[in-house]
Amino acid sequence: MNVTTAMVKELRQMTSAGVLECKKVLEETQGDMVKAAQVLRERGLAKAAKKVGREANEGLIGHYIHAGSRVAALVEVNCETDFVARTPDFQEFAHDIAMQVVASNPRYVSIEGVPQEVADSERAVYRQQFLDEGKPERILDRIVEGKMAKFYEEVCLLEQPFIKDDERKVGTLVTEMIAKLGENIVIRRFARLQVGE
Repeated sequence: MNVTTAMVKELRQMTSAGVLECKKVLEETQGDMVKAAQVLRERGLAKAAKKVGREANEGLIGHYIHAGSRVAALVEVNCETDFVARTPDFQEFAHDIAMQVVASNPRYVSIEGVPQEVADSERAVYRQQFLDEGKPERILDRIVEGKMAKFYEEVCLLEQPFIKDDERKVGTLVTEMIAKLGENIVIRRFARLQVGE
């Protein structure tokens, strides 16, 4: 199949991958745009996984003030270079994360940030609740872990469904940004302010 410039351009707009990478993948998939986009996404996420351990000491503070100025959020989002921090994609990402904090009111950035005593307390409450309901002991652990997953989704920013696309979690969005921008990205911390709280 002959890969045209228009095909490469369309795939590049869909995925933000490089021109040569788009051309190569289109040739591999015989011009199948959907399959090519999926291959690029998989490769990008594989590359992103390699970048996760790298230092991220640059970045910016994203902010969002909700209409009416009664709720606001500040979010520190780090990357590896100030060059990436100044890109419109990174700035929009930081703004979106601040908007997520305002809308979803998480308490922690990640599951690892939840204090052990808080997790243990929640687990104990769920276990007792299901024991009181007469659930069999043999399936209790699975039920409790399911409830804990739901708890983490409510209180951990990276586990929450993204407000602009609830099919993706915020953690998935971070991984996609790492793949797109080519640098490790870390949501370091956030603060949410609400009038009267």
